[in-house]
Amino acid sequence: MKKEEILAQFSSLLDVMDELRTKCPWDKEQTWETIRTLTIEETYELSDAIIQNDATEIKKELGDLLLHIIFYSKIGAEKGIFDMGDVTKSLIDKLKRRHPHIYGTVIANNANKVKQNWEQIKLTEKGNKKNGVLDGVPKGLTGIVKAFRMQEKASQVGFDWNNPMDAFKKVEEEWAEFQTAKTQSEKIGEFGDYLFALINYARLSGINSDDALELTNQKFIRRFKRIEGMAEDQGKSLKDMTLSEMDALWNLVKKSE
Repeated sequence: MKKEEILAQFSSLLDVMDELRTKCPWDKEQTWETIRTLTIEETYELSDAIIQNDATEIKKELGDLLLHIIFYSKIGAEKGIFDMGDVTKSLIDKLKRRHPHIYGTVIANNANKVKQNWEQIKLTEKGNKKNGVLDGVPKGLTGIVKAFRMQEKASQVGFDWNNPMDAFKKVEEEWAEFQTAKTQSEKIGEFGDYLFALINYARLSGINSDDALELTNQKFIRRFKRIEGMAEDQGKSLKDMTLSEMDALWNLVKKSE
């Protein structure tokens, strides 16, 4: 679509939201609080679509998230706090402010320098309210994603390994400490340290641990469903099969892929 057509579609979407908010019993009852959990769900659905590289689903889930953004903004307008225009203007201002290499005189010739500038400007914007390097990491993130983001932010101020192999030495060190842990509490703590080090090594190797784990999750689901089907074709149930029998089916599925 041309920009004019996109703007027309967006205007129509705002009109639809206005109408739903006044005429639909369900939409009329919604608040920021009731939509919040739905937004989280939609975000994960978008993530699944991206992992599957399903362009049709990505388009659909992006639409669902856009609906939520407009919904929040509509409620904000009804409260007299902000509207969609304010949200858009705030975003434009922030993008220009945090890209001084485009809209200013700062020089940034690579992506890493751009990220460093972004984090430094973000810290300055927070002022006295939040001035720690890690303060911008949301508390509600899952453990793996939170570790990755904390490591990224620490890296922007130079707190990082020089290369993946230096980070891998830390992985080996943490694994050795886990193996010598005595109590359950010590084992939990050391295993957490080991995972954190492993995520760091992956990051420096250009691997997003959460993406990698989700791909493995999807692969496990796919293979497990196939061995369930193979067992059913043999007139059996997995719970009645030995581990050796199930492992044999698993290897067949693995080889076929």
